[in-house]
Parts: sequence; C-alpha cells; structure tokens
Amino acid sequence: MNNARRKWLADVQAAIWRAKEELEQIRDEEQEAYDNLPEGIQDSERGETMYENIDNLDTMAGDLEDILESFYDIQ
Repeated sequence: MNNARRKWLADVQAAIWRAKEELEQIRDEEQEAYDNLPEGIQDSERGETMYENIDNLDTMAGDLEDILESFYDIQ
C-alpha cells in the first residue's frame, strides 16, 4: 500500500473512531434520561422504546469497535 492510500485509510479509521465515540455519548445521554424517568414511565411504551434505542446504540458502537480492530489486519 502506498503512502497516499495509507493516509486515506488512516482518515477513514479516524472518522469511524469519532462516530463510535459519538454513538457512545448519545447512548450514555439516553441511558441517563431513561434512568431519570419515573418507574411507571420506564415500563411504558416510551420507556421501552428508549431502552431499545440504548441497546441499538450500544450494538452499533460495538460493531464499529469490531471494524476498528480489523484495521490492524491491514498491512
């Protein structure tokens, strides 16, 4: 791989890292909002949707982490 493609690849890696961090921040804020809801609302449709969103954001961040680990395989 030449230097131009290495730089391009490093730029892509940095963008994925930033996206992962932002997803984790959004997840953390959603988790905090969910935790601050009264228990009755947590058990409502709104609360269940928030919980599903937290789970999906966590999965997406994990998927990006897996992608970032794959960068180590590129020579």
